[in-house]
Amino acid sequence: MTNSTHAPIHVIGGGLAGSEAAFQIAEAGIPVVLHEMRPERRTDAHGTDKLAELVCSNSFRSDDHTQNAVGLLHEEMRRAGSLIMASADRNQVPAGGALAVDREGFAEAVTAAIEAHPLITVDRREVAGLPPSDWQSVIVATGPLTSPALAEAVRGLTGAESLAFFDAIAPIVHFDSIDMSKAWFQSRYDKTGPGGTGADYINCPMNRDEYEAFIDALIAGEKTTFKEWESTPYFDGCLPIEVMAERGRETLRHGPMKPVGLTNPNDPTVKAHAIVQLRQDNALGTLYNMVGFQTKLKYAEQVRVFRMIPGLEGAEFARLGGLHRNTYLDSPRLLDGALRLKADPRLRFAGQITGCEGYVESAAIGLLAGRFAAAERHGEAPLLPPPTTAFGALLGHITGGHLSVEGEGPRSFQPMNVNFGLFPPIEVPREPGKRLRGPEKAAAKKRALTGRALADADVWLGRAPARDAAE
Repeated sequence: MTNSTHAPIHVIGGGLAGSEAAFQIAEAGIPVVLHEMRPERRTDAHGTDKLAELVCSNSFRSDDHTQNAVGLLHEEMRRAGSLIMASADRNQVPAGGALAVDREGFAEAVTAAIEAHPLITVDRREVAGLPPSDWQSVIVATGPLTSPALAEAVRGLTGAESLAFFDAIAPIVHFDSIDMSKAWFQSRYDKTGPGGTGADYINCPMNRDEYEAFIDALIAGEKTTFKEWESTPYFDGCLPIEVMAERGRETLRHGPMKPVGLTNPNDPTVKAHAIVQLRQDNALGTLYNMVGFQTKLKYAEQVRVFRMIPGLEGAEFARLGGLHRNTYLDSPRLLDGALRLKADPRLRFAGQITGCEGYVESAAIGLLAGRFAAAERHGEAPLLPPPTTAFGALLGHITGGHLSVEGEGPRSFQPMNVNFGLFPPIEVPREPGKRLRGPEKAAAKKRALTGRALADADVWLGRAPARDAAE
């Protein structure tokens, strides 16, 4: 295979993350064995034996790197020499401002590049259970379709009870889209709790008429239907909010929307009939999740119904709620900052199994895992991307950007697409004599975020000198 004196790195899974990881390792001069179980073992989702087969949409979403977080990730990946992005660009089909691809041409391009690389060997057999102990460095990039044998082996190694489960996910809202003239910060009964201040929740009040209209909308809203494999009980007993509403019109007022222990400073003499609470979701304080609002409403219905809540009329969602079977690690607890499994550091994880969503995000984490593994094989410490970049923001979310939930309730770590709520905040540059408002201010903020990100990404990639800290 190669004259390299380095022992090979093994990559398990030939999807987008695994293919990207293998390519990055090989480009760094390290031999790779890429293990892909197809066609020996088929899956319900795949139709071919091609690497990086797209099983759902053919869209990589927005390609605008100045105004969109995933477009920014596209650009950072291009600058990092991504195989996935190069193959997508060569097989692009018209899709307006989005990057969409000819799915067959795309998969064929990735497969051809991998199979032609002199440092990559493709092994078409399933890796059942944990990798052999003599594999010194392994990247597991098996995605949400991880084989049962491997999933159980990882579960046994980590002791985690949450590798595969039926998950009920609540929507997450960008903080700067919440109307704080109607909402306020306060914990119930002003309790501080572990690490709290007594003002740890955002509270959105409803009067009786608003509550009744909201309940009607929840019950009438169009829901997603279950598939046969979605018969597992709800994770952590998290009932969808519309199911709770159907059990009685007062159920929510005595559950997640109870108004007790809270006083609205904007109108202290009026007692709210019901209150929706949002809890900080990430360490930056840019994202808040809607407490108790796990749901199976369809996405458009969620936006319509949840914007009926006072204070959330203009809410922008970092992610919407969902209810599905998924396979992913509780990564902030199980992985270190370089994606290694704390219980067995020879194992790295990449792609959707780490808790990211989307083709591009999965490939990006594969790119990082490959670079980290190659650096270690060269005897170097992995160089982590700055948190101001799309790479760094996504990695930070996976390895510890969330806030832990104390006591009972759903876990706070949830799979997520890249979005600007994961980035450290930035001050929008002000032009002399001009005050930005509304959409113009939002656009300027995105340009500032993306400009900073690309400048810092170029430094990380060695394409530009380091910026002055005072800039």
